[in-house]
Amino acid sequence: MSGFPFLKNFRGLRVKRSRGDFELQDVFLDKFVAEQEMASGMYGEQKLEVPLSQWLLWALYASFLVLFLVLFARTFQLQAFAGEELQRRAQENTIRSQPLDSDRGVIYDVNGKQLVFNKPSFDFVCDKRDLPPERSDKERILRQSADILGIPFSDLRAEFDKTTNPKFLIAQNLSHDQLIMLETKLEELVGCDIERNTIREYVADPTFAHVLGYTAKISADELKQYPEYAITDQIGKTGIERSYEAELRGVPGRKLTEKDALGLVVKEKGEIPSQSGNSVVLWLDFELQEKVGEALGRTLERIGAQKAAGIALDPKTGGVLSLVSIPGFDSNLFSRGISHTQYAEITSDPLNPLFNRAIAGNYPTGSTIKPFIAAGALEEHIIDPEKKIFTKGYIEIPHAYDPEIVYRFNDWKDHGWVDMRDALAVSSNVYFYTIGGGFEDQEGLGPRRLKEYLTKFGLGAKTGIDLSGEAKGLIPDPEWKMQAKDEGWWDGDTYNLSIGQGNLLATPLQVASAFTAIANGGALYKPQMVKEIIDKEGTRETFPQVVREHIMEQENLEVVRDGMRQAVKWGSAVILNQMPVSSGAKTGTAQTGRKNEEGLDYLYSWVVVFAPYENPEIVLVVMVEDAKEGSLAVLPVAKEVLEWYFTR
Repeated sequence: MSGFPFLKNFRGLRVKRSRGDFELQDVFLDKFVAEQEMASGMYGEQKLEVPLSQWLLWALYASFLVLFLVLFARTFQLQAFAGEELQRRAQENTIRSQPLDSDRGVIYDVNGKQLVFNKPSFDFVCDKRDLPPERSDKERILRQSADILGIPFSDLRAEFDKTTNPKFLIAQNLSHDQLIMLETKLEELVGCDIERNTIREYVADPTFAHVLGYTAKISADELKQYPEYAITDQIGKTGIERSYEAELRGVPGRKLTEKDALGLVVKEKGEIPSQSGNSVVLWLDFELQEKVGEALGRTLERIGAQKAAGIALDPKTGGVLSLVSIPGFDSNLFSRGISHTQYAEITSDPLNPLFNRAIAGNYPTGSTIKPFIAAGALEEHIIDPEKKIFTKGYIEIPHAYDPEIVYRFNDWKDHGWVDMRDALAVSSNVYFYTIGGGFEDQEGLGPRRLKEYLTKFGLGAKTGIDLSGEAKGLIPDPEWKMQAKDEGWWDGDTYNLSIGQGNLLATPLQVASAFTAIANGGALYKPQMVKEIIDKEGTRETFPQVVREHIMEQENLEVVRDGMRQAVKWGSAVILNQMPVSSGAKTGTAQTGRKNEEGLDYLYSWVVVFAPYENPEIVLVVMVEDAKEGSLAVLPVAKEVLEWYFTR
């Protein structure tokens, strides 16, 4: 008998096993036993084991082979391609990088007065990687932290769950009492730590808020945009703090520590020192800024108004000597960590104190634009400046298709016969209706040329000032009206545009910038807040930037300037003739479309002044919202400020 004949003789000696008590090698051996039993005719007796078929064996072999190949490929991939990343992740589990804040650069006024200070501060932070793994322990640490800090646990828990950053800011700018309490409990608050930081402290006067802006803790969205920042970092949100964030911030340092599985420091691994930020020097004059704010504040109280703006520019450089928006706010509220209640109060205030009226407020300009219209008429040679026009207090225009319908465009009074200088001095509407839109035998500029010259003086476009949030204003024309209102352009639109009414809008900054070109002889400068940047290498100056030169011929410019001078000598701004220096001025009044409780129109009240007339050093714009008395609301402010400025 072939095979294993001796197995037959030992059948009776086989040890029987209970079901389920057998090993894999027995199953393989049964293949051979089965062959012998079949040969001997004994196959088929009841047995515990069942031999494997040939195809099942091959399936098992193939499965083992596939498993081996998968494990080999994964091992190779981890070693060859992901080794560095895995090593980095492993190190993150033990090496912690703690940011070392850099001293933020200082902001000075033009005379070197410090406007912003760095104040030490402490934040309470937890690192999720160092917290205990048990949920109950995390809950205990968060609840205990909330109790010490006096904040709702539910709010803290919600913020904790929402943040995806490994580090979580629990509280910023800790009080002295909070700091002591946390120090005594720090060992119990595993994974949490107190980190040193700095916050900004600003001059208390709210009139500086829109210029300086403020810093606050970086938001989650900002962290995505600026991944190089830490969760505890302060970042400029508005004003100079925002515009010059890259200069002021500096370069934070790093402190590297090795921690064990419990989050405890095992070893100090080294430190990368921080680098202080650069400081900036503004064109802003601290004392002038205060004076403009004080004078405006008193006038608003006197006339019962609450909103205003004031701007002073250097006409030779475009430097911003003063920029005031009322109402203002306290920048320190934001830098210290404003509460939800405080923030809600500010943002719900109907006066909108966060709104920078000086650069973002779009207002009808009223008669302040008449010098630009005069310049356009002279440049286009449509009128001789000596030509007199009779102004009887209004003009009447018949309807194009029905002569029975007559439209009347009023002046504010009957000025009689006036030439261009007279018209500027007394602010005659009829004269500017005539040269702007044409009347009887006198050609007018028309809407397109009106827009051309207003654009030359910088209206209808952002000035490019180094502050965020600037508005561009609006110069209407036929195309705009059709697109915006689906209406045609009428002669009345041209007349309104010629005197600064209708849909024309400009910011106080745009108006001030435009008048620097009249004051300095025809050059339009880009307004600038920052004069110098101070870094470790020394001082870097920011040079004046000319936007447009030779806006008009000098002889035409002198006519316009003389008209503004006559306004001070005997015209609409005669109150300014009492100042110790000569000046040129233009007043303006525009309707708001609203009435007060007495049924009188609320007005936008404007005045623009440059002085001294012969060699101007300053262009001042004052604008008051919701005035009741036209230019009488703003002329006293300009007079008080300029008298102080030239006699201090």
